[in-house]
Amino acid sequence: MSDINIRKVGKTGRITFTRPKALNAMSYKMCTAIEDALDAWENDDDVAMIVVDAEGEKAFCAGGDIAELYETGTANNFAFGQTFWADEYRMNAKMFEFGKPVASFMQGFTMGGGVGVGCHCSHRVVGNSSQIAMPECGIGLVPDVGGSHILATAPGRLGEYLGLTAARLGAADAILAGFADYFLPEGNWPDLITQLEATGDWTLIDTAAQTAPNGTLETQQTEIDANFGGESLTDIVNALKASDSDFARDALKKLSRNSPLAMGCALEIIHRVRATESIRAALEQEYRFTYRAMEHGDFLEGIRAQIIDKDRNPQWKHDLNALPAVAVSQMLMPLGDATLTFEKGD
Repeated sequence: MSDINIRKVGKTGRITFTRPKALNAMSYKMCTAIEDALDAWENDDDVAMIVVDAEGEKAFCAGGDIAELYETGTANNFAFGQTFWADEYRMNAKMFEFGKPVASFMQGFTMGGGVGVGCHCSHRVVGNSSQIAMPECGIGLVPDVGGSHILATAPGRLGEYLGLTAARLGAADAILAGFADYFLPEGNWPDLITQLEATGDWTLIDTAAQTAPNGTLETQQTEIDANFGGESLTDIVNALKASDSDFARDALKKLSRNSPLAMGCALEIIHRVRATESIRAALEQEYRFTYRAMEHGDFLEGIRAQIIDKDRNPQWKHDLNALPAVAVSQMLMPLGDATLTFEKGD
């Protein structure tokens, strides 16, 4: 497949994203190819570990390939998106639960679907250019692909802040928030990967790691915790409005761009997942939203405004200052027979 290169090299299973002109956006075929590789290598004694990387300087994987989702959704074919998300989430769970070490090398943009691969690995490497984010609320979706699990287990209220504002994380902040483990200048990556291929010795990553340059989140933690601890989106908006600080004004500006329904649901999902700390519970909650996102949410309007017409003027279903609690409840109700399973072929 031209979009992804999957092979065995030395003692490693190797996965490389190979569509740099599209910022290595995750297509449905790429997703299923990764799952097939994980299934094949789980019990392959020749594979000591997996190494995941990407071609190009701009992005490891900047998200899911949403053009096809928009095309099918606007034709009232909601089943395609529902199948895409179900299969992608099953792959995300397998990556998180894989029984051997998996190292990811995430340069440039790692967002959305890229987080669902790279940030669920056991050994997550970032460099000077790394920019990790969960920007889904800006297109009417919730942080998904298991991202709500990372957000729910981040220190303090960083998860709520990052999920609702879509703030981008450099290397140090990505490590602090739980999206990455190691910093290593990108010029050192090829030699390290060559050594991993030859030896299958994942401890070489620990030896090679360096201290990341200073980030900004640590200095903002107190304000983040104070303003993003509310039970609902309205609570957070009110707290920010009452806070006369540059941080609060900037956060409110970020929230004003995003779908209120998506942010309200993202907040509720993070709270629910925090009580379980389970990747499968996170994915199941996310799927409740994404299953309904095209027909009942802001997703198609969000893509239209950001990607199709590019007018950056989405007409969201709700106002930031007046999101009904029942709207959140309706998007996150159990799905009954459509509940996400993790069995291939369902």
